[in-house]
Order: sequence, then structure tokens, then C-alpha cells
Amino acid sequence: MRQSTINSRPTRAKVIHWGFIILYAYGIFKQINNLSQLEDVGLLVFEIIFASLFLLIVVMRYFYMRRFETFLGSCEPAPLVQRCLAKVIHKSMYLCLFFLPLSGLLIAVLFTQGIKDGAMQNFAIGLHEFCASLSYILITIHIMAALYSRIKGEGVWTSMVPLWKEEKPMTLEIITKISAIEKSFYKIIEDLISSKKK
Repeated sequence: MRQSTINSRPTRAKVIHWGFIILYAYGIFKQINNLSQLEDVGLLVFEIIFASLFLLIVVMRYFYMRRFETFLGSCEPAPLVQRCLAKVIHKSMYLCLFFLPLSGLLIAVLFTQGIKDGAMQNFAIGLHEFCASLSYILITIHIMAALYSRIKGEGVWTSMVPLWKEEKPMTLEIITKISAIEKSFYKIIEDLISSKKK
């Protein structure tokens, strides 16, 4: 039953997920270090094309991936609070990855208009740098959560990662205790929310 659930996620979703990671990593690797580099027209055109493509892929990826449950592949239902936290992180990542190329395009457009400094360019650069830094934090949280899920053997890891597949949940005592504390925490939060609604 669990294996069929894991395999129900289309391979296309994995390709989109990992293809986007490669695109993001390339974008970070090839980023410009100084605005004056945009004096090179070839580089400027490339940056505009790359940012436009990145933006288009982020939007397409969002609309495609939102059809799937956050914890698809999990061997047991995730608590409501955990699902909400995961959705907040995912949506924050998408917003961040949307504004990252958008702010890059704004920098390029301003630059082509001769605006190489001043309040508008500083705003665009500040937004771009903020989105880049925030993306590192959010992606790190995403990876840590995926690893934690893998350690617990929930099945989520195997649904999206082709390596280090889960055979069965780990039965280490420390993992069992941490998982029990985590479930108790989610239950307390859910009870608090329920009591406030009444």
C-alpha cells in the first residue's frame, strides 16, 4: 500500500523538482559580483534571458506542483500543524524564488535606462540580495526537514529523492522519543486552535 502511494507521484514531478534545483544552483554559481559587469551587452542580454526563463519556470513549477499534497508518499497522515508549516515554507520559497529573478530583471531594466545607482537601483539590488539570502535559509530548512523525515522513515523522502531509499521506519529509541515529542507538540497546538474557535 505504502509503495504504491509513493510511486503514484508522477516522474514528471521529480524531473521538475530536480531540474529546477540544477537551474537554481547554476543561477547562484554564475551570478554577477558587480553591477559594472552589466556594461558587457552580451552578459546583460544573457542575464535578462536567464532571469526571464527562471521566472517562467518558477511560475510553471508552482502551478504544476500545487496539485500534489505536501506530504505525498508519507506512510501516515501528517498532523494539520505540520502540514500548515510545510505549506508556509513552500509558499515562502516560491515567493522568494519569484521575486529573485523579478528583482534581477528590474536591476537590468534600470541599468539599460542609465539608472546605475540611486534609490530605485538600491531598492532593486536590496530586494534581490534579500531574496537570495532568504532562499538559502528556506532551502536549508526544506533540506533539513526532508532529512528529518527520511530519518523517521515516513516515505516522503523516497517519493522525491532517487537515492538512499527508505525501506521501513527507523526504530532507534532516540528517533521514537523525538517523534513522540513532536506529535505531542502538534497536538497541543491543534487543541489550542480548536479551543479558540469555540
